[in-house]
Amino acid sequence: MDDGAVTKSSGAVILPRRIRWSEPSRRYDLGKRADAISVYEQVLQEGNDEDVRTLIDVDRLIDLWGELVLPVRVRRAWADWIRQHRGLDLAC
Repeated sequence: MDDGAVTKSSGAVILPRRIRWSEPSRRYDLGKRADAISVYEQVLQEGNDEDVRTLIDVDRLIDLWGELVLPVRVRRAWADWIRQHRGLDLAC
């Protein structure tokens, strides 16, 4: 039965070229904080809806929030989403 839940990526990931444009491709270990920050920054800026659903875990996003370097428009959009769905106020 499909309950609509998506298992978030963990372990090692290689981002598709539409997200990570530069060569060579790179393997990221989501268990390492620095790699997770890099993946989250790239996916939130360049990924499509499916990428976000597959790679972004909201609890982890909240944990990494203060360390992410994101454009203001992306920070505002996610801060608004988290406020509406989680009741948390994050700095933009």
